[in-house]
Amino acid sequence: FTNNDSAYEAVLACADAGIEVVAVIDTRTPLPAAAAAIQARGIAVQPAHVVLAARGSKHVGAASVAPINAGGVRLTGPAHEIECDLLCVSGGWDPAVHLFSQSGGRLEFDEEQHCFVPAHAVQSTRTTGAANGAFMLPDCIAQGTAAGLAAARDAGFNTPREIAPPKRAALALMPLWEVPGDGGKKFVDLHNDVTTADIAVAAREGYVAVEHTKRYTTSGMGVDQGKTGNVLAYAILGGLTERTIPEVGTTTFRPPYTPVTMGALAGRETGERFDPLRKTPLTDWHVAAGAVFEPVGLWRRPLYYPRSGEDMHASVERECRAVRSAAGILDASTLGKIDVQGPDAVTLLNRVYTNAWHNLAVGRGRYGFMLREDGMVFDDGVTTRLGEHHFLVSTTSGGADGVLHWLEEWLQCEWRDLKVYLTPVTAHWATICVTGPRARDVLVKIPCDIDISPSAFPHMSMREGTVAGVPARVFRVSFTGELSFEINVPARYGLALWEALMDAGVPCGITPLGTEALHVLRAEKGYIAVGHETDGTVTPLDLGMDWIVDVKKGDFLGKRSLARSDTARADRKQLVGLLTEDAATVVPQGSQIITAEDAARIANPPLPVLGHVTSCYMSGTLGRSIALALVAGGRSRRGERVAVVARGQPVYATIASPRFYDPKGEHLNA
Repeated sequence: FTNNDSAYEAVLACADAGIEVVAVIDTRTPLPAAAAAIQARGIAVQPAHVVLAARGSKHVGAASVAPINAGGVRLTGPAHEIECDLLCVSGGWDPAVHLFSQSGGRLEFDEEQHCFVPAHAVQSTRTTGAANGAFMLPDCIAQGTAAGLAAARDAGFNTPREIAPPKRAALALMPLWEVPGDGGKKFVDLHNDVTTADIAVAAREGYVAVEHTKRYTTSGMGVDQGKTGNVLAYAILGGLTERTIPEVGTTTFRPPYTPVTMGALAGRETGERFDPLRKTPLTDWHVAAGAVFEPVGLWRRPLYYPRSGEDMHASVERECRAVRSAAGILDASTLGKIDVQGPDAVTLLNRVYTNAWHNLAVGRGRYGFMLREDGMVFDDGVTTRLGEHHFLVSTTSGGADGVLHWLEEWLQCEWRDLKVYLTPVTAHWATICVTGPRARDVLVKIPCDIDISPSAFPHMSMREGTVAGVPARVFRVSFTGELSFEINVPARYGLALWEALMDAGVPCGITPLGTEALHVLRAEKGYIAVGHETDGTVTPLDLGMDWIVDVKKGDFLGKRSLARSDTARADRKQLVGLLTEDAATVVPQGSQIITAEDAARIANPPLPVLGHVTSCYMSGTLGRSIALALVAGGRSRRGERVAVVARGQPVYATIASPRFYDPKGEHLNA
């Protein structure tokens, strides 16, 4: 039962599959040219007829058919029945406009195809193909007589293509919103069993606004979100209220219009695959080297590389000693990397970072904080300018996905006018860091066309070239406090570069560096680690990093919150260093800090707490334990004696500067 040409393709497909098609009921007269090939197969085609009802009990047994006048508004003769066990209905085509509608775009009614199509976009979107109303009509007359084929070609049924507006008439659709006569219930929305009578009741009750009709009848609220029934409902409502379909308007479409099962989303990600481990290009090398791993998000990073007879303490001390006196090599591939491009890239960075980016030169990097709207530190990292409108944002290993989602949320929901494009490229690059006073000596032993001299390649710079014959981006940034080069190469070259650096570094005492040693080294320098020194309640001011907040550059996320009286309180927890009186004692991270006087009452809690230990390590370089802590009014308490509650016992310590090693940063500029 059809009112358009495209149904004839289905007729031939059924016939080719061995299904006996007994009749085609077409509302139109005269018959379209495509009917010739159908009739050539011996299939009856009845023009100017409609199906009034399907007869049967548990399955279709017959279709009740009757003739209609040219306009389709009344029956012109008695009904007769055609025996069948399947009734197919083709009422035309409707584009999937749901995603376009959700982008804020407005639709317009196509009077030729009698459907709503995308018209006026609000965002920078482009709708193509069938979603734009350009429906595909494959060669539907592949079988039939020569005359039938010629007629079909004349009607536009020759080859697969997008139908341009002049060719859309090939569908020759005759709108028929309601079959005349009393055939019983006439369903409009098959998902929610909405009938023409339901829409009539809504109109009589005054629910004539299309959104009201939708909610009164539940038409268009099924899983297809109105794709199959909405235009029909609009037309019937318009007829009852003497309005055209465009005057009735549309409801809001919501994708997806087909539900997705949880099983489809999970796929094979069950059991071991539910949380799949992520591996860097160097993971197999680390395994072969006997590395002990730790989880970092979904990544597994080498924690330390024990040698024969070494425990974790001895291994970490050896790795740290190598970095401070010779050279270390670190797999930093897990660090988050987001490629940011577009004419408004600087604007975006200025809005999400606390410091300014418009004045950053191409080839230079800058350390920055991202804050939440409440002014608390969200993530940190070095962002490098690769071109006028091109930046590479680095994030913490565990925070890469969160930062990307955070940026996309602002771009898609709040700053939709910004022309910025974000691409996660963490897995695209293998990142290898060579660090230590002899790092430059290692690099000069392998082919490298980049001038890595101190004058040509200063700290916080980036250079592009080839390293060991591989195209590379080299960054002079450091998380150890020593001379460091972070070399980024396409992931497939990571292992080859690592092995080349290891071979070249043998005379320089190069040593693989795990994350535990890296944390010792950064803590010696007083470098914060997001998630250690920050816990969602810490601002840059609390960390003593006022210099990173540029209050003159304009607005940025969290700026207003930094001006709150509570955020500016002098007694907020502030980052400090701790030196235990017993230099060999390493207190557990998270340990609470109380005054030395209250330590005498430790057996009678509760006691007022000054703060807590965020990081604590044994420093072989300094020959003692060091700790970083957040202490109320900490910067004004330097030199004060406090007690750390460790395993129920007081461990006395002195509040000090958090910069224990090379406080002037002289090693960075070697």
